[in-house]
Amino acid sequence: MTPDPQSEPTKPEKSGATPAHIAEGEKIPLVMRLYGVLCTVLGVFTVFAVIIFAALMAWALQTDPSMIIVGTDPTLPVVLLVISYLVTIGNAVALLVFGHSLRKSRRRNAVRWSHVLIGTSVIQILLKIMLQGIDTTLISDAIQLLILVAISVTVDPSLRQERALKKRMQDMVDREAAEEGMLGRDLEGKGYIELNFFNLFWVFVICCFLGLIIETVYHFAVVVPGEIQDRAGLLFGPFSPIYGFGAVLMTVALNRFYKANPVIIFLVSAVIGGLFEAATAWFMEMGFGAVAWDYSGSTIFGLFPDPIAVIFGGRTSALFMCMWGALGFVWIKFCLPWMLRLINLIPWKIRYSFTTICAVLMLVNGVMTLEALDCWFERLSGIPQTTPVEQFYAEHYDNDYMAHRFESMTITPDDSARVDGAGRAANVVAGEEALEDAADATFEDDAA
Repeated sequence: MTPDPQSEPTKPEKSGATPAHIAEGEKIPLVMRLYGVLCTVLGVFTVFAVIIFAALMAWALQTDPSMIIVGTDPTLPVVLLVISYLVTIGNAVALLVFGHSLRKSRRRNAVRWSHVLIGTSVIQILLKIMLQGIDTTLISDAIQLLILVAISVTVDPSLRQERALKKRMQDMVDREAAEEGMLGRDLEGKGYIELNFFNLFWVFVICCFLGLIIETVYHFAVVVPGEIQDRAGLLFGPFSPIYGFGAVLMTVALNRFYKANPVIIFLVSAVIGGLFEAATAWFMEMGFGAVAWDYSGSTIFGLFPDPIAVIFGGRTSALFMCMWGALGFVWIKFCLPWMLRLINLIPWKIRYSFTTICAVLMLVNGVMTLEALDCWFERLSGIPQTTPVEQFYAEHYDNDYMAHRFESMTITPDDSARVDGAGRAANVVAGEEALEDAADATFEDDAA
């Protein structure tokens, strides 16, 4: 019997080229290569600019530090500036390599370095907020971040095809899991919950809400009995994001240990929650001079000072680390299964589109909260509100509104680590003091 020639498998080319190799060999579109040239130029310029600016800052620190630093602790802004410069230099070097990869159409290499640049860009944005607040200089960083994300997912067609295939397969697996009542679970058995964006976003949202309720009840029953205080952490809605982020971190860290010894779960939750609480308090104080909690006077059973509170400057304490540990244990052991059943009530056909819309709204809420805090900081610093954005927040979210919305928060501009904002505030205060001195001198002359 003669075999059908059409049924014979096609022999591979001698070159052994695969679709991935073919995609790697194709030239990157001209627009991306031009962007690579721009990245190279920007990287070279940034290196020289940082060197010159660092020299100017060193000269200013030696001659008159008050020109650039205002605050109760001038050491911290200098440390943050040094970190910012190091990150900027690293970002510039990454831009050079990334630009070269784009110009030479080295797709895989460009994807790797785009991921590096995404990380350094996020760090730069956080450092800028702590040093300068929220201003127009963040726009260019945000645009660069969006471009890098777009390039990272489009520059390599083979990766895009792999992701599309994986998504189709995941949809099939999800449908089968939904029919078996296992939707959202880790089907490989490595952990309890599947760590995807859908699950983690709703963990964040639900715990933002539950955390606010717990904190409000604790304040009402323990801190100031009978007093109801607004403990919200965002401009809109009943949300306290520190609990949301803490729950996400605990879920990621403890997902594979949900069957572990309760003591291990408690200790890991306590460490994660306490460190995150301290880091959040530090960022808010450095960036906005804001303090929402302070455990500096905490003691252990009233016998001796709380060592945890002393080490972290009152930003967390042994008591609250234990509370984080207890919350983490209850969350992993009891609440996570309930939460998974709750979010699976979202209809299948709209679950991803609905989640995307809610994520965008939550992101807008977070950005507007930071902007409102920044404008509040500037108003308390005596900085004139001249831009349309500042005037918008001054009109709709003035000092009284912010003080009522964030009842547990106080802002002290001198406690921040800002350079530009604090310097402008100091100039305003210095100008007012000079005017007062001149007025006093004139009054004394008239009296004489």
